[in-house]
Amino acid sequence: MSAHELMLAAAAGAVSLAISAVLWAFAQRRAADRRIAGLKARIRQLEAGAETAQASAEAFDSALLAVEDGHALLASGEDSLNVCCEALGLSEHDPQYLLNALMRADPDHARRLRGLFERGEAVAFEVKGPAGVVTVEGRAAGALAWLRVSAVLGEDQGLPTAPRFAAFLNSRTCPAWLAAADGSPIWVNAAWLKAVDASSLDEAAQRGAAFDRGVDAIASEAANMGQRREALRWLSFGGRRRAFQITAQPLEGGGVGVWTDDLTDLEEAREETKRNVEAHDETLNRLDDAVVIFDRSKRLSFHNTAFAELWGLEPAWLTERPTHGEILDRLRQRRRLPETADYAKWKASELDRYEKLEQQPDDMWSTPDGRTLRVVRQPHPMGGLLLLFADITGELKMKAQFNALIQVQQATLDKLSDAVAVFGSDGRLRLHNESFERFWNITPLQIEAAGDFEGVVELCVPKLHDMVFWKDLKGRVADPDPAARMPITGEAQTSDDRTVEYRTRPLPDGATLVAFTDVTDARRLESALADREQALSEAERLKRDFVGNVSYELRTPLTTIIGYSELLEHSGDSLSERARGYAGAVKSAATQLARSIDDVLDMAQIDADEMALDLAQVNVSELLIETAVRWKPEAEQAKVSIVMQPSDAVGAIRGDRRRLSQILDHLMENAIGQTPAGGTVTLSARKAVGEVQLQVADTGRGIPFHVQAHIFDRFIGRERGGPGLGLALVKALTELHGGWVALESEPGAGAKFTCHLPEVATAVSQPELGFAS
Repeated sequence: MSAHELMLAAAAGAVSLAISAVLWAFAQRRAADRRIAGLKARIRQLEAGAETAQASAEAFDSALLAVEDGHALLASGEDSLNVCCEALGLSEHDPQYLLNALMRADPDHARRLRGLFERGEAVAFEVKGPAGVVTVEGRAAGALAWLRVSAVLGEDQGLPTAPRFAAFLNSRTCPAWLAAADGSPIWVNAAWLKAVDASSLDEAAQRGAAFDRGVDAIASEAANMGQRREALRWLSFGGRRRAFQITAQPLEGGGVGVWTDDLTDLEEAREETKRNVEAHDETLNRLDDAVVIFDRSKRLSFHNTAFAELWGLEPAWLTERPTHGEILDRLRQRRRLPETADYAKWKASELDRYEKLEQQPDDMWSTPDGRTLRVVRQPHPMGGLLLLFADITGELKMKAQFNALIQVQQATLDKLSDAVAVFGSDGRLRLHNESFERFWNITPLQIEAAGDFEGVVELCVPKLHDMVFWKDLKGRVADPDPAARMPITGEAQTSDDRTVEYRTRPLPDGATLVAFTDVTDARRLESALADREQALSEAERLKRDFVGNVSYELRTPLTTIIGYSELLEHSGDSLSERARGYAGAVKSAATQLARSIDDVLDMAQIDADEMALDLAQVNVSELLIETAVRWKPEAEQAKVSIVMQPSDAVGAIRGDRRRLSQILDHLMENAIGQTPAGGTVTLSARKAVGEVQLQVADTGRGIPFHVQAHIFDRFIGRERGGPGLGLALVKALTELHGGWVALESEPGAGAKFTCHLPEVATAVSQPELGFAS
């Protein structure tokens, strides 16, 4: 290709490039114009928004600060910025100056602001300045941190912001919320959500949950009527039934604020107090003492049944709650009050007691009907006055009787020769007599100064030195163990050679009686009596030995005499009739003497308690027949008839056959001897209630009354001679069987002796008697 072509080609390319550049330039210009137009529109929009934000910020008295890298710029609200600076007392109205003041106001505020600037953490707090309060709210947006500050001056500076007030309501443990006119909640605190078990109000609304439909109705009523409403509701909260005080207050601008307070403890305490008051009233109503309570206005508020009965007041009238003065007037009209010369003054003094708060002394009233009343007054805790009337008439009477009894007791103790002292369980000396003072040679003043057991022992030790004795005696007085307080009796020797007998006796009230007796003379007398008793015993033994020896010595010749007299009596014709009569008389006298000797020996054995009964079954009928046969010759010789009465129904008796025969022999001997010729002796037996009776009756001359009292005594002489031991031995042998002897006689009408032998008897030193039918 030629150079010219090359040049043409280069020129053509340059022209094409130029045209392309121009076209590109036109295209770029159009695009730039479009961008400029869009930016201008955006600027106008931003300016409008900024003006709107500025206007809104200034409309709500707040300033908006933009903070980047710690530098603050005012975005809007210059007037509000100036107000905030004035509230904090700043001399310069500059955003940076304000930010620095906020950082210096409180370390906690500085920490929060750094968290906002560095980590984008939202903040909200208040700063109190000398002229007002500045509220700060901060949020992060991109690389900038935005602070909205507002100031509250004057009276409104103490009011919290809405977020702070909402936080305060959220901290309450009881539900609180704002409700619409229909009662439905529009804002609730955390306690409300917890009560309905919801995480938010929207969730609760979707579920149709409510704290209480009745409370919603109360809120709706308050909104519609424009008046505050209050009510107490028992609701289920936190798993238990609780009492809430509901307060619904209409708010300015519409809506109702609902506030709840948990009064469960207060209501339960009120119910408990009510029950306690009712129980207290019931308790007072059961008292025997009259109780009446007047309130602050001096009007009757309570009385028990005893009050109406004591004063005879009508219950219907008392239910009208009369005043204290009215009750006094009615009682005076019925002459129930104590007599007084100036009733008006006395009544005024009674009513003036309402003004006295201190404890008042008890008073005593003597009423015209002879009663004595103790009046107790005390201020009532709820205001007013409580009065208690106790009828102590019987108590005073008993006290007077008790004092008289104590005086009689003391006088009685003083008359005793024994030294007596009474010690309480605490060891204090309660009582002593004059003999106690004389016994230990101490004065009343010394005893009064001693006071207790230890002090009394110190006064008595000079007379009785044995401290072991006093220690043991103290145990009897002060030891609470019942075994240690058992009664004891003993003797001790004093320093003045007296023999002292001491005795302790526990008393029912826990006290202990201690008595001391001087038995020196008694012990000497006992010693002398013991010596005499020993001498008498020795003399008795000698007497028994003498009687036994003499009886033995007499039996031998008597046996010989009786034997030879019988031999002579039966010798036939070798002796004359007179001689045989003499021999019979000798035999009769010897036999009588032998029987008397046997009686003396038997009586001696009984006196010495040496006679033993040979007990066996004895047929009473056979016993009587044998006795009648045995005494038939003597009866025929005396021309006396023996009559036997049937005794088969009596049966058998357990006794000594020989001794029972001996009893009947002596009775028969006495009856035949006292019955004249032609008379009758009756021998009988019969069974009575619990006993068997053996009877011997005669038709003789009887026994004089003055002799009957001693008929069973020993050695009572009889007209026909002898030692007179027969009837005494009858009595002794009957008593030895556990029975007794009775005599029925009148002079000239005979005599009847009855031996009563018990059916179930206890013989002296012998087994019991028994009977068999």
